[in-house]
Amino acid sequence: MIRLNLPSFEIKLSGTREHPVIFDVLRRRYVSLTPEEWVRQHFIHYLIDHKGYPASLLANEVALTVGDKQLRADSVLYDTHLCPRMIIEYKAPSVAITPKVFDQAMAYNTLLHVDYVIVSNGLEHYCCHIDYETRQYAFVKGIPDYQDIT
Repeated sequence: MIRLNLPSFEIKLSGTREHPVIFDVLRRRYVSLTPEEWVRQHFIHYLIDHKGYPASLLANEVALTVGDKQLRADSVLYDTHLCPRMIIEYKAPSVAITPKVFDQAMAYNTLLHVDYVIVSNGLEHYCCHIDYETRQYAFVKGIPDYQDIT
């Protein structure tokens, strides 16, 4: 896998050469190692180990329903009352971060109404804060520490 613009962590791999798997600390099981999963695992460990996010308030592959359509948010951060606070959308390193990628995360936000949306392909990371009073969002410099968003 490609080296990312994220700190390394103790990676737990298993499976076969044809079907490698990586341990997901949040789902507590091995999952298929895809380029997007590579980014997800690095980013989750970055949030927990370097930004102070509690693992107990993070969830991967959160199921959402819009009418009869089933969606999955890549990762969601909850507050201590289990209300969603942040959506994190991952793409493979080969996928450019475009407005279409943000539109995908914002579509999830129509259901979750979070304060922050992050998009990352492991090489580039963007975070925006949503102001519901003005109905606008503003990009935040860097990825905020957990203590700065609580």
